[in-house]
Amino acid sequence: FSGIGGFDLAAEWMGWENVFHCEINRYGASILKSKWPNSIQYNDITKADFTIHRGAIDVLTGGFPCQDASNAMSTGGGQQGLDGARTGLFFEMCRAIREIRPKFVVAENVANILSVNGGKDFGRILTELSSMGYNAEWRICYASEQGAPHKRGRLYLVAYPDSIRIKQGETFIPHVQQKVTPFEWRAFGANVPIVRGGSWNSEPPIPCVVDGVSNKLVREQIKAFGNSVVPEIPLLIYKAIEQFESLPQPPKASK
Repeated sequence: FSGIGGFDLAAEWMGWENVFHCEINRYGASILKSKWPNSIQYNDITKADFTIHRGAIDVLTGGFPCQDASNAMSTGGGQQGLDGARTGLFFEMCRAIREIRPKFVVAENVANILSVNGGKDFGRILTELSSMGYNAEWRICYASEQGAPHKRGRLYLVAYPDSIRIKQGETFIPHVQQKVTPFEWRAFGANVPIVRGGSWNSEPPIPCVVDGVSNKLVREQIKAFGNSVVPEIPLLIYKAIEQFESLPQPPKASK
């Protein structure tokens, strides 16, 4: 579920090596191949064999599909959650975890994954991770916490082996900004507030047109951006992981 490489861009900023990607969308896969030509490229996760990476991956990331958990699918038989064909691909991610056995897992989905099916689905997620020997922590993070001109709440989860013990109050998901400074972003000077948050000079507004977006490539780009993570957020998670890994670890208890 590499998308256009939001997790991977943050890893590159850290100086980490992106070993492989897995993305079934053609446009997303083309971006990944162009940006990271030396990484192994997988297409269909249900057909990918990850056993060759066993014990060789420190951090495994995945923004597993959200369509069956999104609020946008609240009608018409939607919100099947993990029972849906798309969000249910989380279990393929679990297979990848079992085959690879990474030290850390960083997952992302819509905030509503906490509530879909009465919260039972998220319980299943935690149970699956626990059955593989992983503890987990999670938090809803907002792009506006990093100064983006949109709220974009997403759930981030970090899983790590039971053998890792962090102190009370410590976290792998740092609070980016406790209080967001109110800011109204306006498109082309129009007197219509779009969202509240911060401001990114590098992110131009998307023009609104009466008949929508007609160019297929532009539609693919907008869809990819909509599905992608904001890399500044996993960057903070990665920094917390690297800081933890660089600290002296207590000796393991002998039997």
